[in-house]
Amino acid sequence: MPKFISTPIDDEKLRCLFGEISPLFTAMEERDFTTKTTTKSVEKLLNDAEILDTIETNHENLRCVTFLNEDQIWTSGLTGEIKCLNIGGVLCSTLDTRSGDRPNDIAVDSDRALLYSDEPTKSINKVKNDQTEEIIQLHGWIPFNLCVTSSDDLLVTMYSDDETQSKVVCYTDSTAKQTIQFDDDGQPLYSGNNSIKYICENRNLDICVADCDAGAVVVVNQAGKLRFRYTGHPSPTKNKPFEPYGITTDSLNRILTSDCVNHCIHILDEDGQFLHFIDNRELESPLGLTVDKNDILFVCEYEKGNVKKIKYAK
Repeated sequence: MPKFISTPIDDEKLRCLFGEISPLFTAMEERDFTTKTTTKSVEKLLNDAEILDTIETNHENLRCVTFLNEDQIWTSGLTGEIKCLNIGGVLCSTLDTRSGDRPNDIAVDSDRALLYSDEPTKSINKVKNDQTEEIIQLHGWIPFNLCVTSSDDLLVTMYSDDETQSKVVCYTDSTAKQTIQFDDDGQPLYSGNNSIKYICENRNLDICVADCDAGAVVVVNQAGKLRFRYTGHPSPTKNKPFEPYGITTDSLNRILTSDCVNHCIHILDEDGQFLHFIDNRELESPLGLTVDKNDILFVCEYEKGNVKKIKYAK
């Protein structure tokens, strides 16, 4: 059999043939520069917000909005009644929670079934073809806000009965497969009380939570590792503390969160850098948010009970 006979390797000749890898610090500097350039180019896409339409829901204190399909939305407020309306504001149907109390949140899964979290029964329920089924029953914890992920899992924010702990749990069907509660130093990621913690999944699979009591948007990656906290942006016209409530993301991975007390929406890039305010004088007490496939923003006005349709980008 033939034999391979090696010769001494000349490192300089190899570099001439193949090139070389730059030092790590240089690569990092180039990556940061690219991020800033991308951020600036994205920011140029943002317009002064234009309110396209106002949908009257007749809810008392509107809190949540989610899409059933392109033409219909589900909405909920401080009563046990959940309403389905078309985009023109015409009431299509209503349903009542099993407990008769307000739902903490609503969501729609890939089968177009409605999901809602019910505080008195510590349960999450699924409504399809006018039939209600309890799919998750909690013990020692109370479910709050919901998000159906791109893989059709369910993310749930919840707090303990004694209101000292909060966490995010990911469910596949009715089975808990992941719990997100602490950072790498063992410190809580979220404020430990019963405050609203709206949640959404970004298209890069980050999990974004608006923690109003902590005054922060907390973003972790798919593995539950903390990526960043956004605690607001200085502005001479926003003189009240930042209290994020609703949260959603758009087709460019931008994060939008409602600042109810300052009557505005903050827009961030996927790495937590502030880009822009949606600061329209007609917008009052924004709470729940969602974005359609064309990046049109739907905003719940808590006190007025209206859903505002807003165009914020080219």
